Parts: sequence; C-alpha cells; structure tokens
Amino acid sequence: MNCFMFPGQPLSRSATLPVDDDFSAIAGMVRERARFDLESFSWLGEGSTDNVKLQLFGVAMSIYQARKMRRQGVTPDLVAEHSMGIYPALAACGCLPEAEVVELTCRVGSCLAQMGKSRRYALGCVIGLTLEPLLAVAENNGVHLANHNTSRHFLLAGTRPDMETAMAEALAQGAFSAKTFDCDAPLHTPLMAEAEEELRDIFADYHYAEPFCPLMDHLDQEYLTAADLADFMLRQLFQPVFWEKTYHALRASGVRTFFEVGVGDSLKKYNRWIESEHR
Repeated sequence: MNCFMFPGQPLSRSATLPVDDDFSAIAGMVRERARFDLESFSWLGEGSTDNVKLQLFGVAMSIYQARKMRRQGVTPDLVAEHSMGIYPALAACGCLPEAEVVELTCRVGSCLAQMGKSRRYALGCVIGLTLEPLLAVAENNGVHLANHNTSRHFLLAGTRPDMETAMAEALAQGAFSAKTFDCDAPLHTPLMAEAEEELRDIFADYHYAEPFCPLMDHLDQEYLTAADLADFMLRQLFQPVFWEKTYHALRASGVRTFFEVGVGDSLKKYNRWIESEHR
C-alpha cells in the first residue's frame, strides 16, 4: 500500500521554484485566493506575517507535488497528515477543491497571526530526551507539548520567555539539541483557546466531501469522514500531534511505501528513526 504523507509548515522557502504549467496554475490560485505571490514571496496589498507566507508556500508545494505524482501514475491508498498538512491532504482526498484549501490556509494563518500581536510565542525543538523528562521540563516552565514525533524528538510551544528557560533546562537535563523558533501562535496546545471562536467559524464555512481514500488523523489514528473534518481541524490546534503513534498505525494498516508530499523530508526522517528502534 502507498501512503501520501503531508507535512506541516516548512521552516524556510526553497531557493528555486518549479517552472511548468501545474506550478503556474497553482501560483495563480494563490495570488487570487490569498493575495500572495509565490515567485516574489510578497503580499499583493495588505499582507500578514512571514509564518503565513511559509504556510501558503508549504501548502502550494504539497498541492503541486500531489498533482505531479498523479500525472506520473502514483496514487495513494491512504493519506496521512502532520499538523497543517491536513489542509493539502483535504485536496488530495477530494474533500475540498485546491483553491478552497489555499483560501482556508490563508484565513487560518491570518487568524493565528493576530495572536502574535499581543504576545511573543515560540516553538522549542528538543532532541534527545525521552517523554517523561521532556514533560517535566514543559511543566516546570509553563510550556506545552505540541509534537510527539519520535521517542526522542519533540516540539514544545508557549511564550518566548518561557520557552527560552525551558530549552536551557532541557539541555541541562541531557538533551543533545534544544532550539527555539519564533511562531505566530502556540499551535497544538490549550493556549489556542483565545482564537477558538474565530477558528470554529472559519472551518464551518466550507462544505467538505467524503474522502475518496482513507484519511488518517494524527490525534487518535482514526479515519476521518466529511462530518469529522471541521471539528478535527479545530481540535487538532488544541492538542499535540502524535506522529510516532500515527506511523505505527499506518504500518499496522498495511502501508509499506511512504511518499512525503511537500517541502523537505522531515516525516521520512521521523519514520526512519521510529523504524530503527523497532528492528
């Protein structure tokens, strides 16, 4: 079985962009629906943050790669998603048209960007600690688990000052890497509550079709239906991404070939790490 895996927001843009009809069409879609120009990486008129730019870039590249793979005759038997990878996954499964996925990404990103205007938030990437000491570090510093990617690769989210003290403690506890990254909002944590009402309204604005291939969620490793999607997209912003559990569930479902459909290869790296611990 083939699985298409859709990653979340990339950390940076690619140095070069594809030059073909598919990418040109997608770039036009992004200009129309999000007022953002991928080629110049700039807003057309009033814009938003650099993080929203990266979110749109990531979604556009996932849509592009999914198109390219279909043209090559590669189709998914199952689709999985990590964080904001749920948005292009909706297009790949036929739940929303590509243009609406771009619009949805922009609307959600712009909502999240509003949170960063009143407070400075950050992500903390911790590699090397196991879950129990990692959770103790989070609790000691008032930050939250946001991604459980492997047994020793985690993301935390919270305010920037709290994250800086958390990263220092993680290193003191034996982590071999603990890095901080600015973000607009503390995704996948209870701190998202202040944006709940607006986000709920955004997700309720769309009509979702049934997925034409199984779409596994990263919270409970269940298969999503059209009726689940609006609630899931809201709920997943308040709860951690559990990729390690998701990978095991995908393997148990019969997946043997994984394609990362988006920018970079972070999910492939997590998969290799998880596999290496279970040989």
